[in-house]
Amino acid sequence: MTPFFDGHNDLLLKMTLGRITAEEVRDGHGKGQIDVPRARAGGLGGGFFALFVPTPGAPGMDMAAMRRDSYDLPLPPELDQPTAIAQVREGITHFNRLAELGVITPCTTAQEVEAAIHGPTLAAILHMEGAEAIGPDLAELDELYAAGLRSIGPVWSRSTIFGHGVPFRFPSTSDIGPGLTDAGKRLIRDCNRRRIMVDLSHLNMAGLQDVADISDAPLVATHSNAFHVTPSARCLTDDELRLIAQTGGVVGINFGTCFLRPDGKFIADCPVDHLLAHLDHLLTILGEDGVAFGSDFDGAILPNWMKDVSGLATLRDALVAHGINEALLEKLAWRNWVRVLKQTWGE
Repeated sequence: MTPFFDGHNDLLLKMTLGRITAEEVRDGHGKGQIDVPRARAGGLGGGFFALFVPTPGAPGMDMAAMRRDSYDLPLPPELDQPTAIAQVREGITHFNRLAELGVITPCTTAQEVEAAIHGPTLAAILHMEGAEAIGPDLAELDELYAAGLRSIGPVWSRSTIFGHGVPFRFPSTSDIGPGLTDAGKRLIRDCNRRRIMVDLSHLNMAGLQDVADISDAPLVATHSNAFHVTPSARCLTDDELRLIAQTGGVVGINFGTCFLRPDGKFIADCPVDHLLAHLDHLLTILGEDGVAFGSDFDGAILPNWMKDVSGLATLRDALVAHGINEALLEKLAWRNWVRVLKQTWGE
């Protein structure tokens, strides 16, 4: 069975919030969307495990608003760096605990990823969604790199000292606000120097262009979809997709229903045809080597046919029924991620 390597999950956030333990991930639970028994049922071989710091004391996303015909959710204020680094360190502790229990194999090379995908544990790349834990002098990057961090999104939608994200706004493009700050441009250059992957998901249009102007690595959006199908600020326009395609980059399709449904509504009623429409459009612009999957497991409302990680088996069947042959299925499921990691990490 072709394994899936996934561009984004928020399991570490659930663990940091105390909602799931490492032992429950190993043994199975009903509190979220990822655990080992369901991962095996769905054919998950690994993925990017995100470190994300929620705004302390802030309410969660307004789900009721995101069921309306249009919405524009206000973003929380910037986080202070000491708060962010403390929670990121806690997330790394949970990541290491998963490794101790044999749930994951931490990977810092593409060869390690490719080997672990087919093994008994999940191949795991440590990723940071929003770089609030890093100060303007980038000193914390040494610590995080030593801990295994190999992928960074400069922003979650909330702004950072590095740049500006996009609100959860529908309908809207991501042409919202200025691009990277001077600190943000230094961050991109330092990530290039260290061969850390830069994730464009959540970054606004001007910031994406700045990364394209600076970076010498393929452009990557780990969990983003096509604006052509769903005109959300979080989805990528055709011009943005062409920028990514020109560098041999990759876009991972997000399973969050507000980014799949053409009406942008965050509800579970979301036929697989919506995902296939995004797939077809992304293939048209990015080609067979530029499309993958970035689920947002444990961070989004999923289609009712998907439900959790076990639903990857249903996705595999849908792709085959859609006419995806075995060679292309392997590219979409994992080979495209491994290919872009080799190019980015210099292996």
